[in-house]
Amino acid sequence: MKTLKQTGQGITRLYLRNFYSRKKYVEEKVKAIIEDVKLNGDEGILKYTRRFDKVKMTSKELRVDESEISGSFQNITSEFIGTLKFIINNVEAFYRKQLKKPARIKNDEGIMLKENIRPLESVGIYIPAGTAPLVSSVYMTTIPAKVAGVKRVVIATPPNKEGQINPYILAVASLLKVHEIYKIGGAQAIAALAFGTKSIAPVDKIIGPGNMYVTEAKRQLFGYVDIDMLAGPTELVIIANRHSNVDYVVADLEAQMEHVGGLSILISTSKQLIRQVRKRVANGYSIFAKNMDEAVMIANQIAPEHLQILTNNPLSIASKITNAGAIFLGPYSPTAIGDYVAGPSHVLPTLGTARFFSGLCLSDFMKTSHVISYSKKALEKIREPLEKIAGIEGLYKHSESVKVRFD
Repeated sequence: MKTLKQTGQGITRLYLRNFYSRKKYVEEKVKAIIEDVKLNGDEGILKYTRRFDKVKMTSKELRVDESEISGSFQNITSEFIGTLKFIINNVEAFYRKQLKKPARIKNDEGIMLKENIRPLESVGIYIPAGTAPLVSSVYMTTIPAKVAGVKRVVIATPPNKEGQINPYILAVASLLKVHEIYKIGGAQAIAALAFGTKSIAPVDKIIGPGNMYVTEAKRQLFGYVDIDMLAGPTELVIIANRHSNVDYVVADLEAQMEHVGGLSILISTSKQLIRQVRKRVANGYSIFAKNMDEAVMIANQIAPEHLQILTNNPLSIASKITNAGAIFLGPYSPTAIGDYVAGPSHVLPTLGTARFFSGLCLSDFMKTSHVISYSKKALEKIREPLEKIAGIEGLYKHSESVKVRFD
């Protein structure tokens, strides 16, 4: 574990960390893959599946069939099903609380303003399966989409060398009533979901974690489709002091480092705690803060995906945190509960983007339309201010479109 000072290049690089800044070759490679899939559809997908996943398939084999889904349950125990149902209830309960009523204004002068809130028609979910099959990402993305009312949920996940999908991914997707599952990964999967091919209909939005190629593809295709966020490797910041349990700090930092490229950072007001942790944790960073206000300032500048507050007064410190994807309070709230069972999705902003991105919300799967209705009396009342603004902008036909209704 490296110790960073308050000033210097080390901590500056940490604040300005960027998953993409030195990856020009990734941008160019992804651009070529996107163009290929856009032009050649299934053939482009199959070519890159052979190249990157070492699997030779036909167009008909891209979609997981019902027999494969049914077969996935052969090795799934009833205990797992019970566990999954428990987790699904937690996640659903959290997202049902996010359902909101549309805004509405109506007065006696004949003005009615409201918003229509509609779910997106289709969403594509990317589930990585390279280093580890992220089974939890299936329910952490699918459930909020389903609660929002999205009718068509599509999963894309890369096959193994035998051309198969992890049975737990298939089983969870099936239990959540995801009927379209495709054996495709990488940037080619994102392009296929965005543009559509002969075998895959396009979607309106793409969500879910992925490697730098997947993330870069999402960045390049934003505008053709909506995306959730641009995410990099997972990260954890722990704020701790002399009251914190060193075993908990070590365990949580090391848990985060299980992920490829995972970033773990300890901010502490206790030099003794930092020394103890450094002896036991090989990777990551430690930063000494003179007091808790300074610790909060550093954490807000880092704007981490996960922030754990392992002090004796976590709630008061959390009230000062402005930038974090998810905040975990106290010694019995490790990041792992957010990864798997608590309820809120583990799809969270990384790379400092918690300054402006949020964790996956129900609103990510919805769109609104404004509805505006005026009576003639109400329209006449706003003629003057409308005409003044239209005149300032030099858009006189706008004024005429109102005047004609009173001629």
